[in-house]
Amino acid sequence: MSVIYSLKNVTKDRFVDGHGFRLQVPSIEVREKENVALVGHSGCGKSTLLDMLAMVLHPDASDEFIISPPNDKAQDVAKLWQKKKQNRLAKLRKQHIGYVLQQGGLLPYLTVRENIELPRRLMNLPSDDSASSLARVMGIHRQLDKLPGLLSAGERQRAAFTRALAHRPSILLADEPTASLDPITARKIMAVVMELVKGLNITLVIASHDWPEVYKMDLRVLHQKAEMVEGGTIYQSSFYD
Repeated sequence: MSVIYSLKNVTKDRFVDGHGFRLQVPSIEVREKENVALVGHSGCGKSTLLDMLAMVLHPDASDEFIISPPNDKAQDVAKLWQKKKQNRLAKLRKQHIGYVLQQGGLLPYLTVRENIELPRRLMNLPSDDSASSLARVMGIHRQLDKLPGLLSAGERQRAAFTRALAHRPSILLADEPTASLDPITARKIMAVVMELVKGLNITLVIASHDWPEVYKMDLRVLHQKAEMVEGGTIYQSSFYD
């Protein structure tokens, strides 16, 4: 399988009052159609790494940060940020990435159907039955004409996954997508999602602190290691195989 993400010595720093947090990625490769889990405690940098993979947050330093989506040429993400190529970054995100946030991120003033159809509309893709067919698989086809506020937490997360997949991205990123759900609902949703990404040949990168559930799924786990560095003023977190 070809490599979709290749990161080497990627760093992101955040400082407050002389103390800081540093996310350090020594070396990570994510291959096409692979399912990867970022595992670590809350605050260890999982969301920061996902935001960089989604190209909504720029790295502070990088020896290599390449994205190579299927059927598209490889791009140096760090250089695109350095050269302020915001339009190219936005196009890559729009075409190749679906992103599910911890609380779903559905727009409250749009119906579930309109939320799901939004990525396709933004890409000027033709209307089809993507919303209905995916919603049926995710078990929310009876909720399509409701506003998100009328849905349960589990239904909102199902809708968020459906929206992220509606434009058939090659990469699905998910940030603690079942953290607010009860264990049974979480397992049911992730079972459906895992089947969908497999059937659609999508690469999945998911962040989670629920280690027991992660180890039950077919995921390659990237662990987190943390330490204090530079005289104890910087908390450094690293991810590794």
